[in-house]
Amino acid sequence: MVHRRSSITTVALCLAACWWNVEALGSLKQQAAFKNNGNNPCNSGVDRRTVLASPPAFVTISAAAALLVCQPQSVVAADDTGGSSVVVGGDRVQLEGSTGPKEGFPLASFGLQVYNDDTAFQLTTLALEAGYRNFFASVLAGNQRGFAKAVQASPVPRSEMYICGTVLSNRARGEQAAYLKTKQGCLENMEVMATGGIDKLDMIMLDYPGPDEESIRGQWRAFEEMRASGQVDSLAVSNFSPSQLDVILNMPGGVTTKPTVNQLPFSLANHPPGLLEYNRDRGIHVQSWSPLSRVLTNPSWRPILASIGSKYGKSAAQVGLRWIVQNGASFTTQSKTKEHFAQDIDIFNFELTADEMNQLNRLSS
Repeated sequence: MVHRRSSITTVALCLAACWWNVEALGSLKQQAAFKNNGNNPCNSGVDRRTVLASPPAFVTISAAAALLVCQPQSVVAADDTGGSSVVVGGDRVQLEGSTGPKEGFPLASFGLQVYNDDTAFQLTTLALEAGYRNFFASVLAGNQRGFAKAVQASPVPRSEMYICGTVLSNRARGEQAAYLKTKQGCLENMEVMATGGIDKLDMIMLDYPGPDEESIRGQWRAFEEMRASGQVDSLAVSNFSPSQLDVILNMPGGVTTKPTVNQLPFSLANHPPGLLEYNRDRGIHVQSWSPLSRVLTNPSWRPILASIGSKYGKSAAQVGLRWIVQNGASFTTQSKTKEHFAQDIDIFNFELTADEMNQLNRLSS
């Protein structure tokens, strides 16, 4: 029997490593130019598009670690007796420089995979019912319309949700070309989201960096204009290395708005030294878009996670997600049943000990 979290096959992982070179960075020369002390996200061997295109069993698609400018806080809903009992959306953190909701950025996020709009509608509805309030609707998934319709149909107020859209403009070369392509992507996000009555985003994210420094500057210039227009609160990136982040932070004339989040394939299976630190040092929060990839399929690791989880009444998957959160990061996952959605967000009521964290840290060494 194939486990619900095991849909990323060995073949897919091999294809993913190849795809990054061809699609995201364009050439081996470009990849080498952007490597920085081995911390380039492409070294993970996992690719966002490969994961997105996998069957809609449990597959992670999007994002991990960072500067937490306040302690995680829970937002709770009142129970039938008037007390507070049900944690809605899980713990949250305030992103540095964000002008978003005062409740902060939920650490648990639901990210949509590649499937049609009807499936996107159904799964978004299930996620909302399970308590998710952070949503990652990537343009790569091709179903933002179905997502937006689910938001519109939900009894949950839009004000309680944190919604992130994305722009794919990494193939545009040169500052002006990248600026125009990114600006087009911003407009397309707003047009599609408007079909569900969404007229403002909490976050917009670059799915991949441009092929060179000039292109990245063009991408970011378009993003800053979108934020200045009032259509979005926070700007974010995905799969950015230290040197690529510095292109933004050192923009000629100064950067108006810096990235608040960098989505990376951070997990127990992929946490190279310095990955969290290079983001934290720049005031950027890391969200894992591949939190359980190659973790639960490892025959040696899974029994260890399960044994630790048994102490808390948690599954191996919940231990893997909790490890991410305790490292100061957040995560985006995807499932297709309410039960599994509920399990993935039910990780904020226990804490791994220092010895358990160290034991897990050593698994990939």
